[in-house]
Amino acid sequence: MVDAFTTALTVALVLGVLNLFVKPIFVLFTLPITVFSLGLFLLVINGMMIMLCDYFVDGFDVKNIGWAMLFSVVLSLSQSLVYRLTELKK
Repeated sequence: MVDAFTTALTVALVLGVLNLFVKPIFVLFTLPITVFSLGLFLLVINGMMIMLCDYFVDGFDVKNIGWAMLFSVVLSLSQSLVYRLTELKK
């Protein structure tokens, strides 16, 4: 749950920074598990990034890792859709 629009912008900024700096380290350390699970463990890593964002941003509340993983799936699908739409316009 997000309290305000400015909180949503802060979440987007913090999530972007976490994905830029922290996520590659997590992916590197969990590479064997990710390969063994055929990449599905990346959903768990994305959920952990959202939980970290929840820790750092006041006004953003994620109840558990399951909701965080669902949020990451919806976020990935929406980003993919926007990417496809921009590619069609080229």
